[in-house]
Amino acid sequence: MKGFGEKNQSKREKIPKNKQKANIDQLIKKAFELQTQGKQLEAVKYYSNLIKQGIKDYRLFSNYGAFLNEIGKHKEAELELKKAIYLNPKYANAYYNLAVVSIGQRNFEKAELELKKAIKLKSDFAIAYYNLGFILKHLGRLKEAESFNQKALEINPQLTDAYFSLSTMQASDKTQKWHNHLFSESLLKNKNNRELVNIFFARSNILHKEQNYKESSRYLQLANRLKLDLNPSKPELIFNKSKLLFNESNKKGINQEKQANYPESIFIVGMFRSGSTLVESIISMKTDVYDLGEIDFLEESFIESKKSKQELNLANFYWKKLNNKTKLNITTNKNLFNYQFTGIIAQKIPNAKIIHCFRHPLDNILSIYRAHFAGGNEYSSSLVDSAKVYLDQEELMTVYKNRFRSKIYDLNYDSLVINPNQEIKSLISWLGWEWEDKYLLPHLNTRSVETASNVQVRSPINTKSLGGWKNYEDMLRPAMEILTQKDKYKDLKY
Repeated sequence: MKGFGEKNQSKREKIPKNKQKANIDQLIKKAFELQTQGKQLEAVKYYSNLIKQGIKDYRLFSNYGAFLNEIGKHKEAELELKKAIYLNPKYANAYYNLAVVSIGQRNFEKAELELKKAIKLKSDFAIAYYNLGFILKHLGRLKEAESFNQKALEINPQLTDAYFSLSTMQASDKTQKWHNHLFSESLLKNKNNRELVNIFFARSNILHKEQNYKESSRYLQLANRLKLDLNPSKPELIFNKSKLLFNESNKKGINQEKQANYPESIFIVGMFRSGSTLVESIISMKTDVYDLGEIDFLEESFIESKKSKQELNLANFYWKKLNNKTKLNITTNKNLFNYQFTGIIAQKIPNAKIIHCFRHPLDNILSIYRAHFAGGNEYSSSLVDSAKVYLDQEELMTVYKNRFRSKIYDLNYDSLVINPNQEIKSLISWLGWEWEDKYLLPHLNTRSVETASNVQVRSPINTKSLGGWKNYEDMLRPAMEILTQKDKYKDLKY
């Protein structure tokens, strides 16, 4: 990069130090602007040139560390951020960026510590308060999470992520102020579509709690229309993948390897918001179970095994990844789209067990439509597409159950919450485990939960959500029209 720093100047053109600093400030600012605009190639050129020039500026290393984390270079990001902290131990942004790296690696305890350091250095750091609330929500410390989100809004009443987060939690007595501001017209001013989506989902959640379902429905539809504008639904990608993997499962020579001493792999599959988080919490009450959450290890292993032309080694690829994660002998994998891999799992992963979670289709579709997923699952913003995806997984699982009945357990969420004692005992018996009463108390599980169910799963098992679709029947008509084309759903009721 020409034109800055003493190295590129003749003695007669030597730039004063204060002007050099201004140039450096401008270049660091420019690099950060390119980063925030998503212009990665341009941003990395600026950062690389500044570092090659020997610039040792804490802001440079902090911003560059955040950039590296965004492009998936987490270890390198951490090193750059530690350089920033070494140069300026009082720079709050570096601790914040380091916390973001830890959040991405699911190291919430470390992220909590870094965020608290950032807040101690910068008491008005609104986004740090919000992210601390975000972490504590995952960890089940809901009262603390609520408090930090409220603090974030006290500092920055325009922070729409905090409104949405608070709207998903049980309201305390201190909510009236942010409630009023959430429904004010002034909050809508100068907001981009992403921020408006947060506001409309938050309003819908509050109105739902107040049983004002008509207005809740109106804001839900506004929010999801905007989401579709930002990220159009492409359900055909899901259907095509289902067909491809179904055909793959029909290939000859795919039978699983006969190898002893394979660990126990439990795959929880089905639709989002079908009770899968609750099921994982029940199972992971067993002390020697490691819950992987919604992880892509199976698909990654499948792709690697195909590239290696050694398809029978899929299980080895999968377990190599798991061994890097945990040494426990039992794991749960709750990547729900693994329903598409069910035939492959049943044939190629020794000692695998598959739990298919399902519930009343309209309750399921409503819950998906209300969820406001952070990323992916674009179909969730379309009631029609959600119904089509629901039918895709149901039809596929019906075929797989006919082929691999002994390997697949039917977990009906509605039955589970109506009669938890009986249903949980049945599940534990199918898994072949010894019964313990703690399985009836999954809300006491201290594991971190990163799904949209991270609040509900902290409450004792209840039937509150059953039949909720009836409150939104008019809104759900498009989904009902798709479902009732199937004989099974011609009369949708409990």
